[in-house]
Amino acid sequence: MENLKSPVLRPVVWMGDSKKKIQDFPEGAQKLIGDELQLIQFGGMPKDAKPFKGVGSGIVEIALRHASDAYRVVTAVQLGAKVYVLHAFQKKSKKGAETPKRDVDLIKKRYAEARELACEHEKTKIH
Repeated sequence: MENLKSPVLRPVVWMGDSKKKIQDFPEGAQKLIGDELQLIQFGGMPKDAKPFKGVGSGIVEIALRHASDAYRVVTAVQLGAKVYVLHAFQKKSKKGAETPKRDVDLIKKRYAEARELACEHEKTKIH
């Protein structure tokens, strides 16, 4: 019998109000995002995910449509053993695909905080 390793479910760390923001999305959008996040937790990459440029490596944006609205969840997937959800928002812009500057600034701030948390986690694991 082959020795099959069980998939490892990586824990999620919710940065700022990202979890509350997702909970404010319509139920159908919450379910879609939950499924995508779970796939990331198991090491997969959702079809709706793409690299989020300009912040750091390993940042992924899940972009999905529900009803006629667009929703975004930005995660850091290459910080240690956890998945950090940096930001979640409904895309309001009718022109262009660019994420508003205030959202990008918030993502950058939370990414820096997530990196600190990941470093702290690694230090406590070693000792």
